[in-house]
Amino acid sequence: MTGKIDFKKTLDGYQAKRGEFRTVDMPDLQYLMIDGHGDPNTSTTYADALAALYPVAYKVKFASARGLGRDYVVPPLEGLWWADDMDAFTVSRDKSRWDWTMMLLVPDWIDQAMVDAAVALVGAKKPPARLGDVRLQPLSEGRCVQTLHVGSFDDEAGVLESMHREFIPGAGLRMVGRHHEIYLSDPRKTAPERLRTILRQPVRDATP
Repeated sequence: MTGKIDFKKTLDGYQAKRGEFRTVDMPDLQYLMIDGHGDPNTSTTYADALAALYPVAYKVKFASARGLGRDYVVPPLEGLWWADDMDAFTVSRDKSRWDWTMMLLVPDWIDQAMVDAAVALVGAKKPPARLGDVRLQPLSEGRCVQTLHVGSFDDEAGVLESMHREFIPGAGLRMVGRHHEIYLSDPRKTAPERLRTILRQPVRDATP
């Protein structure tokens, strides 16, 4: 068996600095995904989503280590967030209007058959309520702008305002795709003011 891979150390997309907006070119990646809507702090749908996502991710990891001799650290939780009016993120922070996709990265050698087998194993005992909603899907973001936010999730608005309305247009870019967050800290174990979150926005040239 080769050494355990930690994608936080090998993928450039997991690197970001506080107070710095950086342009990165993201390769095509694949994730275990599950969708939802509404405030993640009050929605049972959100808690149910994570309760289904994590067991599948760990079953896949163990199958990779045992069956393929390729072990890895399950990467941090990530999320795509959007709303009909993006001011719901940067101005009103109206979480009841948010749509989301929560995600866990899986290596490119993981295939659908391995995910199906993992889902079956998780469902063999006491299946999570949303187990059937977990899917394997590629994500192609390409060029992105990202930064590191340190602090409460509720304090992201100012950083996003600067990213969306100042840095991106100032760099001759325009926003495409969905707002992307990578949670480097566990909110169950970390004080809100110390949470570390990568904020990412896919972009393209403002003019063709």
